[in-house]
Amino acid sequence: MKKFTLLFLFTFILSVSSVFGQARKELNFGLIGVNYEIPVHKDITIAPAVAIDFDLDWINLGVKANYYFDSLFEITDEAWDVYGGINAGYAIYNGHDHDHDNGHDHDHSSFDAGLQVGGRWFWNEKWGVFAEISGGHTIGAMPSIGVTMKL
Repeated sequence: MKKFTLLFLFTFILSVSSVFGQARKELNFGLIGVNYEIPVHKDITIAPAVAIDFDLDWINLGVKANYYFDSLFEITDEAWDVYGGINAGYAIYNGHDHDHDNGHDHDHSSFDAGLQVGGRWFWNEKWGVFAEISGGHTIGAMPSIGVTMKL
C-alpha cells in the first residue's frame, strides 16, 4: 500500500506541475529513477523526481534544479546539453533487513541534499540519452544513465 500511495503522489505532482511549464519539458528515465523537467527560465529547470536504490530498500522523493550551461559554454548544437545543479528530498526506508553494509541508517527515513552534473545528447527531435553523476543519497548518490523524451 505504501508503494501505491507514493506512486499516486508522484503521478499527481507530475499532472499538476505540467500546468506551470513555460518551454521545453522533458521526461528522464534512468536506471534508478525518473524525473520530469519543468523550465522556469531559458537556462533553468526544476524537476520532481523519484529514485530507488538497486536493493529496492529506499524510495527517494525529491526535486532537482538544474542550470544549463549551453549559453555560457556557447554550445550552439541543439543536440547537446550540459548541466549542473542541486537536489533535495526525502529518503524513505522500505527495506526488511537491518544490515548496515551500505552506510544508511536502516531504521530512519531522512531529508538530504546534494549536487549533480551531467550531459545529454539527442539523436533526433524527440529522444536522447543522458549521463549524470550526483551526490547525496536522496536522488541517488551514484552515476546514472538513461533516456530522455522531449514532451
